[in-house]
Amino acid sequence: MSRGLRYLLLASVGIAVVIIDQVTKMWIMESMRLHESIPVIPNLFSLTYIRNPGAAFGLLAGSSNAFRMVFFGVTSLFALALLGTILVRLPEKDWMGQLSIAGILGGAIGNLIDRLRFGEVIDFLDVYIESYHWPAFNVADSAISVGVVFLIIHFAFERKDTSLATPEAHPPSV
Repeated sequence: MSRGLRYLLLASVGIAVVIIDQVTKMWIMESMRLHESIPVIPNLFSLTYIRNPGAAFGLLAGSSNAFRMVFFGVTSLFALALLGTILVRLPEKDWMGQLSIAGILGGAIGNLIDRLRFGEVIDFLDVYIESYHWPAFNVADSAISVGVVFLIIHFAFERKDTSLATPEAHPPSV
């Protein structure tokens, strides 16, 4: 497969994540009131419209708007550059790694769009057991989490090219 086609497919994955993320957030904002919760599976899952001004799990939510915008802007740009660099450096045959990075990039861009538009991230997926709630999240967060898990699994079970370590590959120098 040509490099251009490969990057087009990977870009399509990232763009699909961004579009699904933004469409679902728009639907939630238009169809629900802030803090409204609609049970989907009783005592397990609800759609709950919240806005998270902080990072994961609400970290930095109490910081000033100016600090959060600068902090999240700089860290987002750094993360996007790092992910782009990793994506370009992955071997062409490494589809699992490339798809994982494409999903992570799409999720990061989806949440960055929220931060730029609203100064906070729209969350609405609420998983809980009785009164024990996992922090609400969204499609972008899901893509990031799934991408990271697949990347960890992929790298943990990646087979190393052992041909470089064999004596035949590197004859002793005289």
